[in-house]
Amino acid sequence: MKVLIIIPAYNEQDNIERVVKHLTENYPEYDYVVINDGSMDKTSEICHSNHYNIIDLPVNLGLAGGFQTGMKYAYQKGYDCAVQFDADGQHRPEYIAAMIRKIEEGNDIVIASRFVEEKKPATARMIGSRLITTAIRLTSGAKIMDPTSGMRMYNKKLIEVLANNINFGPEPDTVSYLIKMGAKVAEIQAKMDERIAGQSYLNAVNAAKYMARMLISILLIQNFRNKKKVDFTK
Repeated sequence: MKVLIIIPAYNEQDNIERVVKHLTENYPEYDYVVINDGSMDKTSEICHSNHYNIIDLPVNLGLAGGFQTGMKYAYQKGYDCAVQFDADGQHRPEYIAAMIRKIEEGNDIVIASRFVEEKKPATARMIGSRLITTAIRLTSGAKIMDPTSGMRMYNKKLIEVLANNINFGPEPDTVSYLIKMGAKVAEIQAKMDERIAGQSYLNAVNAAKYMARMLISILLIQNFRNKKKVDFTK
């Protein structure tokens, strides 16, 4: 199975070399592409000097734009699966093999989940995650234990759908909507590492805004979107 790891990167000069080096040295069976999302630091320079596979976006499009760029690349190159993978070193490629097996079992999306076998901690951020899990279950019937996990694998049909639709971002509300359209979702237990360098944009205020935006989208906005079923196996 031909697998592409999509690595959106914005100002990740302190992390990107370590992340890509770990992939190329330990998981050469997977292809990768770095989507440099208009970084203002030396992310692009580092990638080019190391001859990494990179697409430079002229301006910062945000995670959704970087994600779709990667999906378009995967679609044009004919990949069977694409993995959304963070550039900050939090995601572990060791779980990709298990995710592939879930795709081969007939699932359309596979999420590397922190909470299949482990309980969510009682933190403010995890309260938001619980609310999103509940919202998805109420509106789609699916129980997604870690809806905010950023490590997700998509099958070939979903690569096509996501590459050609600007309304699908790499977020829980998209997963929820795709479930309503007929997508099958599975989760595997995974651990995430802490970011070693740099800062996440999800501080307390931004995290609260993010959770609120996801809940509004899942509970309200999606009611006005087309829910035509799609055969994701074709």
